[in-house]
Amino acid sequence: MLSIGSTLAIFLMLGISSLSLLIIKKVKLPHTVFLVLIGIVLGALSYLQPFSFIGEFNLTPQLLFYILLPTLIFESAYNINVRRMVEDTPIILVLAIIGLLVSSVIIGGALYFLLQLLGFSVPFIVTLLFGALISATDPVAVLALFKEYGAPRRLSLIFEGESLFNDATAVALFLVLLEIAVNGFHGFDTILEGLVSFSSMMIGGVFFGVLVGGIFAKLIGYARNNEVASITLTLVLAHITFILTEIVSHHLVFGGFHFYLSPIIATTVAALLMGNYGRSKIHPQAEEFVEKFWGQLAFLANSLIFILIGILFVQIPTLDATMILVVVLTIFIVAIARAISIYPVVTVFNTVSPQETKIPTSWQHLLSWGSLRGALAVTMVLLIPDDLAFEFWTLPLTPKEFLLVLTVGCIAATLFVKATTIQKVMRRLKLDELTELETIEAEEARALVHHEVQDRIHHYEERGYVKSNIATALLTFHKDKYHSACQKLAQENTKALALRVIRMYAIGIEKKHLKELFHYNEVSEAVFRRLMGKLQIQLESVESGNLAPNMSAHSDRKDIFEHLANRVRRLYKRETEEERVENLYLYYRAQTIISRKVLKELNTINSSSAEHIFTPEALTHVLELYTTFKEQSEKKMNDLAEKYPERYEKLSHNLATYGLQRVEDHILTELYEQQLITPKLYIALKEELSNENLPR
Repeated sequence: MLSIGSTLAIFLMLGISSLSLLIIKKVKLPHTVFLVLIGIVLGALSYLQPFSFIGEFNLTPQLLFYILLPTLIFESAYNINVRRMVEDTPIILVLAIIGLLVSSVIIGGALYFLLQLLGFSVPFIVTLLFGALISATDPVAVLALFKEYGAPRRLSLIFEGESLFNDATAVALFLVLLEIAVNGFHGFDTILEGLVSFSSMMIGGVFFGVLVGGIFAKLIGYARNNEVASITLTLVLAHITFILTEIVSHHLVFGGFHFYLSPIIATTVAALLMGNYGRSKIHPQAEEFVEKFWGQLAFLANSLIFILIGILFVQIPTLDATMILVVVLTIFIVAIARAISIYPVVTVFNTVSPQETKIPTSWQHLLSWGSLRGALAVTMVLLIPDDLAFEFWTLPLTPKEFLLVLTVGCIAATLFVKATTIQKVMRRLKLDELTELETIEAEEARALVHHEVQDRIHHYEERGYVKSNIATALLTFHKDKYHSACQKLAQENTKALALRVIRMYAIGIEKKHLKELFHYNEVSEAVFRRLMGKLQIQLESVESGNLAPNMSAHSDRKDIFEHLANRVRRLYKRETEEERVENLYLYYRAQTIISRKVLKELNTINSSSAEHIFTPEALTHVLELYTTFKEQSEKKMNDLAEKYPERYEKLSHNLATYGLQRVEDHILTELYEQQLITPKLYIALKEELSNENLPR
């Protein structure tokens, strides 16, 4: 129960965590490491009377398991591109399941024999428990570092996917082992029950996550025009999935077997579904806020967890020399086990995989070294009953205290040793270097930025906002930067890559304007999904070097949630002939509009620059390509209009209405921002105009 002291402690921790962002660059420490140091300081202060309230707020299994952990899992999975993850599903599952099981067994076995050599009678089930809980890597602790230091995108995705799914594997294995530790081992029956529990957690968690995620995606679709409702529903989804999975698990008993579902797997899958398939159901104006909202929630949860871990460091029992030796040796065992779970396992994977999916040796080094531990390990330790006891236990600590000490020691080692050296490891392995494509993208971005800035300076000078001498100095600086970028782009060896970049840029323009059309109901959801799928396939194809992608493909095997939704949709709803014609017309119309937008933006950039930002050959190729796209789609749209004149008439009226609604929306928002109308009038007029513009 929250008291005044514990409430004050929460907000003190969050306040300090926020302020730490202001000085983190100066201390040159990863934020998670700095938070742990803050926690250690706060933990020490809590023993002083004025700061005793800090000790009133502690890590509990309920706080971690039902509040903080679902937040971190959902935020991480929501932002994963499932199409890219599908490409690397084999290696992710190999690392998350086989790698984790290998690590758990090695740690459990090595620690058992080590303790026997030191004269401690610790049951093998206890060391196996530790192997399971400490083998799960923490994505929060390392991915921020990967992003900051520039790790390859595919490597980051593999690490994030492994971390999310090995969390579920670790918890499933841990709960099976904990059941054995509490109730004892009864031979074949125990093994069978353990296998059933482990399998049902993994498989059942996937199905339950799809079910709950699908229901909430539908609900958010209904609430699309109410931004507050759709945002709140994502928050409810994250925690209700986790909690409902736990509740359902307690009642799933068939044939004498208790079938458990993994709440971590269920929440992960629900978040993946919502972040990919369900994202388009969120109102476009709310979509960006949802990402920031979850980023903020993750920051708050992460801050509390790592500060509380620091406080936990201070609260662990005092250790004698022998126990300190055990902790140090355990740290080395865990590091070696991680290496064994990476190198041999990935080597076997590489021997049976195509060349493009193989994992380079340098990536394996980082996967091994970047295995930080954090919140989940502490959560699992806290789930161990306080009264767990074993016959002939000879350690001065209880089994739970013993495992807590080992866990805290390993977390400290990964944070203070591995996290602080990841940047050096990446530099040594040259994993922070830009790819050839990224180098061209960077130069084109610089050219575009400095070109736009020059236009703004001219505008400010004409309006008298900037004095002529200041404008001249600023123009000289930005012209030099602009010319430098253009000269690098004009080099012969950049031309092939430049074509890929401009094609990707053009597809990005298409996606941006397609979202705007969907925002204002100028395309249906079905058309939006179909076109967005097509653009995504083209983007991935061009990015990989294929400049002649399949222009008719709208989905592929990577669109797992889209395929699933289509199958479900066919069961209860079939497209009528009228809907088919309407969607086809909207499809060609949208293609025409977004092709025009690409042509307009590229021509504007090219005609207003003294030098070519895009190489002439590449620009000409793309302009010709999109001119063809526009003409073809425009012809098909007009053919449909002639074939179905009555349907076209109705569609034209509706589309004109939606277009005017966009104008009215924009004008009304400007009037409100300029304080010509009060909030009360803004809401009333917005509703009035919305009702007026409903299609008749």
